[in-house]
Amino acid sequence: MPEQIRNNRGFTLIEIMVVIVILALLAALVGPKIIGRSDDAKIADAKVQIRNLETALKLYKLDNAVYPTTEQGLAALVTKPTVGVIPKNYKAEGYLESKKVPQDPWGNEFAFISPGANGDYDLCSYGADGVKGGEGKGADICNWNLQ
Repeated sequence: MPEQIRNNRGFTLIEIMVVIVILALLAALVGPKIIGRSDDAKIADAKVQIRNLETALKLYKLDNAVYPTTEQGLAALVTKPTVGVIPKNYKAEGYLESKKVPQDPWGNEFAFISPGANGDYDLCSYGADGVKGGEGKGADICNWNLQ
C-alpha cells in the first residue's frame, strides 16, 4: 500500500498578518480601559484595608477600653504595647489575622493618629503619591470620609 500524501499546508503570511492586526486592534481598544482601572482597584483595596483595620481597632478597644495611642501605633494590633497605657486584656494572638500590619496598596504605611482630629482616631492612606493632601488618584483615603 503506497504511503498517503498528507496536505501539510501551513499558515500563509497574509493569514498571520491578519491575526496580528486583529490582536493589535484588540490591544488598542481594551488596553487603555484595563490600565486605567488599576488605580481604581488600589483605591477600593485601600478602603477595604481601612475598614479591616477599623474592625481590629474596635476589638482592641472592646478588650482594653481604649484605642492604641499614636505612639503605640497600629503595631499594637499585632504585638502587646510596652509604652503608654499597657493593655490588661490584650489578646495573646493579637488583633490581625495576618500577624503583621499591612501596607497600603501603594506600599506605604497607613497614617494612624490617636486621639484623632476627626474622631477617636484618624486612619489614612495618603494615596498614590504617598503625601498628605492631594487630589484625584493621589487624594488621601481616610476612615472618616469613606463612602
